[in-house]
Amino acid sequence: MNNYNSILRDLKKTLMVTGLPMETGVFSDQVPEEYLVIIPMNDLFDLFADNLPQMDLQEARISLFAKGNYMARKNQIVALLIAGDFTITDRRYIGKEADTGFHHIVIDVAKEYAVTL
Repeated sequence: MNNYNSILRDLKKTLMVTGLPMETGVFSDQVPEEYLVIIPMNDLFDLFADNLPQMDLQEARISLFAKGNYMARKNQIVALLIAGDFTITDRRYIGKEADTGFHHIVIDVAKEYAVTL
C-alpha cells in the first residue's frame, strides 16, 4: 500500500461505485456511452508553520463524457464527491462535441492532506 496522499487514488476509489470506466489524462480504450477522465491540475503546499509545509492541497478535473442524458450521472458524481470530503471548486457544461456526439461536463475538485515528513 502506498504511504503517500493522492487525490487521483482517492477519486478513483470514491467514483468506482459509479461503474463508469475511468482513466487518467486521456481515455485510451474504445469509448463506451459514458466514461470519466481524471486530470491532475495542482499539487501545492497550502499552509506553512515555521517555514515547513503543513497542508498539501491537490486539485484535479473530472471530465464526464456521456452520449445521452447526463444529469442523473452528474448528480450522482457530485453527491459521491461531497460524501468523500472533496471540495468542488467548479462544475460546468463544456458542450456537446460535434464530431463524437458526447456531452462533456467537468467537475473540478480539491482535497487537503496533512503533510507528514
